[in-house]
Amino acid sequence: MKRLKTQVIVNPESNQGRTRKRWKDIKEAIKTFIHEFRYEFTEKPLQAIDIARDAIKAGSELIIGVGGDGTMNEIANGFFEGRKIINPATTLGVLPSGTGCDLTKSLNIPSGLKDALKVITQASSLLIDVGRVTFKNHAGEESERFFLNVADFGVGGEVVKRVNQRRMERKASSYVRCLVSAMVHYKSRRIRIRVDGKDLPDAEYLVGAVANGRIFGKGMKVAPGAKLDDGLFDLVLVKGMRFLEFCRHGWKIFLGTHLSHPKISLIRGKRIEALTLEEGEVLLELDGEQLGLLPATFEILPRHFPIKGYV
Repeated sequence: MKRLKTQVIVNPESNQGRTRKRWKDIKEAIKTFIHEFRYEFTEKPLQAIDIARDAIKAGSELIIGVGGDGTMNEIANGFFEGRKIINPATTLGVLPSGTGCDLTKSLNIPSGLKDALKVITQASSLLIDVGRVTFKNHAGEESERFFLNVADFGVGGEVVKRVNQRRMERKASSYVRCLVSAMVHYKSRRIRIRVDGKDLPDAEYLVGAVANGRIFGKGMKVAPGAKLDDGLFDLVLVKGMRFLEFCRHGWKIFLGTHLSHPKISLIRGKRIEALTLEEGEVLLELDGEQLGLLPATFEILPRHFPIKGYV
């Protein structure tokens, strides 16, 4: 690989703070593959967006993210100014170091440090699809964000909210534990969904997963047939289930065998609109970050984002 101007963006709090403790080893490993690079730690939410954007404008050709899916989401948003990629020649390299690194599974990036660096330095740059979602933020204003892996609305947003709250309280933040807790209390909402201009029957939905990648929620194969470069979302809809019914069948999502359940459907499309039809918020999460709520519109930008990996 020719020498590229490289910026490394590190979320030191990722993987429950272990990234900060391991940084010396991570930095030395990077040096063995990439001799010259700049690095910067994030110190607050959304800072990775600005670091990435400034680095690209300053001429960086390779941005390496060290963290989990949320960190990669922020960095990916920094590749854009407005709705346009700042420099199509700049590529994202993923160095997984988070509690959730689900995107790497769709990109066939190993979890080991040196093996992941081999992908960054040896794999060709890919152009994958990227999702753009317009939604209502918690201030009630319209907001827009890009995502690489999976967005979902319904109980998934509640789960991520609980995970983040427990992290802030320095408590164990197991996704499965928070999922069970959310399921006990969550009430499915009646939601209107439109796919590529066609209305689906209104129904009470537990989950609506808008999948670009195959896996979310720390290993759940929510959309086992999804491809990062096919120009389509895999929309997985789960109608309302009682807690015991979910317990009997929910484990199938880790195997990717859940799509045969009569309350679960898969629809592929390029544009998805979702609007709640009753009182109560329906939360939205993007790549593991809880950012807002419905109504939301999801649009796919085919083969639009440069990244290192194998699909």
